[in-house]
Amino acid sequence: MRGLFAETPLQLNDHLSERYHARVWLKREDLSPVRSYKIRGAFNLIRKAILRDGGPALFVCASAGNHAQGFAYVCRHFGRRGVVFMPVTTPQQKIDKTRVFGGDFIEIRLIGDIFDTCYSAARDYAAAHGALMAPPFDHEDIIEGQATVGAELLAQLPEGEAPDLMLLPVGGGGLSAGLALYLEEIVAPERFRLIEPAGAPSLKQSLEAGRRIRLAQVDNFVDGAAVAEVGALNFEVLSRFSPSQVMLLNENALCVTMTEMLNTEGIVLEPAGALSLAALAAIDPADIAGKTIVAVVSGGNFDFERLPDVKERAMRHAGLKKYFVLRLAQRPGALKDFLDLLGPEDDIARFEYLKKSARNFGSILIGIESRKPENFATLMARFDAAGMRYQDITDNEIIANLLI
Repeated sequence: MRGLFAETPLQLNDHLSERYHARVWLKREDLSPVRSYKIRGAFNLIRKAILRDGGPALFVCASAGNHAQGFAYVCRHFGRRGVVFMPVTTPQQKIDKTRVFGGDFIEIRLIGDIFDTCYSAARDYAAAHGALMAPPFDHEDIIEGQATVGAELLAQLPEGEAPDLMLLPVGGGGLSAGLALYLEEIVAPERFRLIEPAGAPSLKQSLEAGRRIRLAQVDNFVDGAAVAEVGALNFEVLSRFSPSQVMLLNENALCVTMTEMLNTEGIVLEPAGALSLAALAAIDPADIAGKTIVAVVSGGNFDFERLPDVKERAMRHAGLKKYFVLRLAQRPGALKDFLDLLGPEDDIARFEYLKKSARNFGSILIGIESRKPENFATLMARFDAAGMRYQDITDNEIIANLLI
């Protein structure tokens, strides 16, 4: 693998170490050539296929993101043809990056609106053309390749220092299964925390049920870890852990970590790459103080066109932004009276007239930002004292998605 890329760094992060009174090490998989760990599994699978019997003439994968980019990079490295199936809805930026990494050795086919349709088409194509399918996580060679993250970090830790706590992001389970196997004689099972997005808790629900559970729907915001069903081989390994070791993190909480790490450390994270770092804030401080913590930063393939949405989600989660629907009297001076209720640290970020609810009143959608979360309690007290009718829709997903 060293012939393909240098080891990714293990960095002691002073900012997080000081905040949590611990030694927080970051395994920076976002600094691989394809900005994620996925290159490892793809390399191992294709390398072993070539070593066995020269390998097939053609490799195939289905992915809308990091796996496709790692696969393409490895195909070019070995000079092997590969076909990448992507959903039609894949952002152009990801298509372009995959094409750049693969060069002339990669063909990209856009099939279907959702990943399941795309994956089915890729399998059919591989069977029809005698190609080798490179799955994103559910394969022993993929798991073994991802385990090289563990081999590196153990060699990179200072002599005599071992992880007291391992924080691992989980999607399909390839990375977490690989590290659990590789580190099993070094890190006790109870020292692992496996982190999933709250909108895609496939591992946690499977552990609770004692069998693999396929989720009826997932929130795709954390696209690198939003998996409906953990891999079969991966679940065999991860079933050694208890459901209590799986942490579910709100997608908006990840946005707080993403914006903080960008602003304070200059580290660009994708949502899945923020999972292990965001977990630190959700653990009892007494449980991590004074300990050596290793957090795997799984990826940094972030499209900056998403930054306004990430900032919005972060502010809402931190309590620094709220949305209200107001019933405002339609009379001269009504708007001025409302503005007089705002505090010195309150700022209007959005103002939209919705519709007439009665002849003398109108409905207003308003977004307000403030410097402190507690300012909103004061503001709503002023609303109440003024007899203003309003509804806080910040956390009402159905209404917020329709209006905001």
